[in-house]
Amino acid sequence: MRLLVATDAWRPQINGVVRSIEQMIAHASAFDAEIVLLTPLDFRSLPMPTYPEIRLALARPRAVARKIRELAPTHIHIATEGPIGIATRKICLANDFAYTTSYHTRFPEYVSARAPVPERWVYRAIRRFHNTGRGIMVATDSLEAELVKRGFNNVLRWGRGVDTTLFRPRDTRVLDAPGPIFLYVGRVAVEKNLEAFLKLDLPGTKVIVGDGPARADLERRFPQARFLGARTGEALAEVYASADVFVFPSLTDTFGIVLLEALASGLPIAAYPVTGPLDVVGDSGCGVLSRDLREAALAALEIPRARCRAYGETFTWHESARQFFGNVRSAAGDDPVVDLDRL
Repeated sequence: MRLLVATDAWRPQINGVVRSIEQMIAHASAFDAEIVLLTPLDFRSLPMPTYPEIRLALARPRAVARKIRELAPTHIHIATEGPIGIATRKICLANDFAYTTSYHTRFPEYVSARAPVPERWVYRAIRRFHNTGRGIMVATDSLEAELVKRGFNNVLRWGRGVDTTLFRPRDTRVLDAPGPIFLYVGRVAVEKNLEAFLKLDLPGTKVIVGDGPARADLERRFPQARFLGARTGEALAEVYASADVFVFPSLTDTFGIVLLEALASGLPIAAYPVTGPLDVVGDSGCGVLSRDLREAALAALEIPRARCRAYGETFTWHESARQFFGNVRSAAGDDPVVDLDRL
């Protein structure tokens, strides 16, 4: 199988979509597959309004069709609902190509947080986008149930994993700050609800890793917190291992790979009882989920780090890839589904 993944999220962005695709590329050969990409790097692009760090590709259907001919895939997966995803979907529908999609981001909630657009309007458009495919992949049981209730069809499970070699407990701490250290890793944007974390009356130090459009304002308003900017690889893993509790204030994430990275590093989780934390933490005893985030953060300090590490080790990228490629094959069939002669 030669799978084209069409995605509006790609490097240099640092987010769960990019990490998931990177891992599927790394594990593809184990499942007799190869991934080729259609990303913003293939087109001219413009900065996204209100979020200039994200580039919006000027991907016209004709240019996308030309790229598909060049890449010669046998299967197609559309990862995002942006310009590249929309243009790829249009080509697939016009030429009767089967394709799968994935739902990584609560796009309706994100749009409504930035503009006066009702969520139901955006959900209607997103539902139409996904329901023309052979299957929509989601990361959790609760998200699957929610989307089915909203009228989404052919929902498939695609879990996530973590690199337990990179993200692990360490003897040396790189953060020189009064403890306990409460850590957040992720985009610094309005939809992440970071203000709820930064307003908490907690002992020790709050540390924020990541960047985004809300950083300058939050850094100015909460000078006691430490904003480290974006970190990746070993530098990120060292920060995880130097903290005491991972605080996840988001109410809109569909999963949260950072939760797995924290657990693998031995960090207990403090979060709201919503989709993502409910599915990852559940009744594992590796975190505290509460509508009172301060209460959750303080209670999480009592959770043994070894328990969190052991639980984090149960999430593997190999299993995630098995689900992903299995979904593509079962939805579209093992035979090639992209007839390039139609383009």
